[in-house]
Amino acid sequence: MSRPTKIAWALLVTVIVGIGVAVLVDGRDTGPAPVDTARISELVVRPDSHRLSSPSPERAQFVEFLDFECEACGAVYPVIEDLRRRYGDQITFVVRYFPMPGHFNAERAARAVEAAAQQGRFGQMYQRMFLTQSQWGEQQVPADDLFRGFAADLGLDMAAFDTAYHSPATLERIRADVADGLALGVQGTPTFFLDGQRLQPETIDDLTQALHRAANS
Repeated sequence: MSRPTKIAWALLVTVIVGIGVAVLVDGRDTGPAPVDTARISELVVRPDSHRLSSPSPERAQFVEFLDFECEACGAVYPVIEDLRRRYGDQITFVVRYFPMPGHFNAERAARAVEAAAQQGRFGQMYQRMFLTQSQWGEQQVPADDLFRGFAADLGLDMAAFDTAYHSPATLERIRADVADGLALGVQGTPTFFLDGQRLQPETIDDLTQALHRAANS
């Protein structure tokens, strides 16, 4: 395991403890109890869920419920990117929005990513959010202008971006992901699922081995 990877996982483990507390303190309604297994697969991945890879044939689906402002998500981001490079030709990598109420700009970030997705640039804006998280995360100042700048840098149609960014439909799209996550028992980020089964890795090796087995099964 490389030193950067060790550091990323150490930060992930450290921060995720605080994340669970943040969710409880914020008092987010955890919604209904987790659903029965018959409905789990349709809640984990929807037809309109954003995919970072779409291999054919597909050996497995790896899903992350994430918050772009979450430090643990930012810490594990390079790990996920490395796994996607290694297994993206065999495993579908899926992203679900789960902005937490304790993060001031999390929902704004998700709206910016969704607005970019509507112009076919989901992956690029997803990456931009994590690569710049230190610039705007954990602040109580709206990052709308910064996110709009990211869209301009990506060469998006800015009128269309602005419309989508402020559209109630965009917010509904994000909240639909959150509703699915809550129904599945998601309470913090990042939360991972592999072929409909929740993963609870304690190390990067745990995560890597789970995907390796799925890719070679």
